[in-house]
Amino acid sequence: MLPPKWLFLPTWLVYLFVLVAFELVADVLANIAWLISLRSGGTLSRGSVIFSALNAIVAVIIGLLIYREKVGPYQVIGLVLGIAAIMFLSAE
Repeated sequence: MLPPKWLFLPTWLVYLFVLVAFELVADVLANIAWLISLRSGGTLSRGSVIFSALNAIVAVIIGLLIYREKVGPYQVIGLVLGIAAIMFLSAE
């Protein structure tokens, strides 16, 4: 015999708990990567700018390739500036 229906969680809540679990694991791994980066000589100012610029570039590429979004001229300028920022920050 099955337990009463009120004991079962709604489906959306189960998926939300799974999402939280994945997010927790991703946050722990990302923080470990940040700590290793900082301990091996990286600076927070340089790393955070590179991290942010790469996230934006990857998001636009995913939008173009997977979701077939269009890129406007301001977005292209932003991508070029993001790539330039990464190049300038990576140079010694």
